[in-house]
Amino acid sequence: MRNAAREKSPFKQLEFCFETLDVFDLPPACALQERATCLLRALKAESLAARLRVDWNGRMRTTVGRADFQRSLILLNPALQKFGPAEIDRTLRHELAHLLAHSRSRRRILPHGREWRKACRDLGIPGERAGHTLPLVGRALRRRFVYRCKSCQRHFPRVRRIRRATACLACCRRFSRGSYDERFRLHLVKGSRFSKVSALLAVPPREN
Repeated sequence: MRNAAREKSPFKQLEFCFETLDVFDLPPACALQERATCLLRALKAESLAARLRVDWNGRMRTTVGRADFQRSLILLNPALQKFGPAEIDRTLRHELAHLLAHSRSRRRILPHGREWRKACRDLGIPGERAGHTLPLVGRALRRRFVYRCKSCQRHFPRVRRIRRATACLACCRRFSRGSYDERFRLHLVKGSRFSKVSALLAVPPREN
């Protein structure tokens, strides 16, 4: 009777199978740097290849990688170890595409614009997405600093202070063809506190 009732029931028992994940050793940063250098030389990007550095950064949380144009540096999150060599290689090429696109262009470009997409194709990852979908665990950080664009009135909360001249990209794209323009430089909102951030962000941007 019990088996007959189970067969008539609209609900089925779910069986969960948990597989043991293979853990791979993190490749040394020097090996990744050599791999990236070979990719660049194959594309005749000798100058960038000579300057390039690759390293691991254990302070990353939700970011899998970062490209630093000023230092020709790629930083990778050691948490990639959980996702295997293929994901490490893809992330390396993703960040390398940022540096390659930047070195090829003489003007300011969008982070994931057509120049970056072309660099991705050249590096063997066509159709690469702008962001990752890996399940990384992050931590909540207070964004204590709020910057404002005087032109469009948009506000930009930041965890850390902006150390170099930074302009509103939307205004630069609209009025300066994407080039840096001092008129749209972001300014720190004086006397702002974290408790005021929500109120500032609730104000819609002004149309120019």
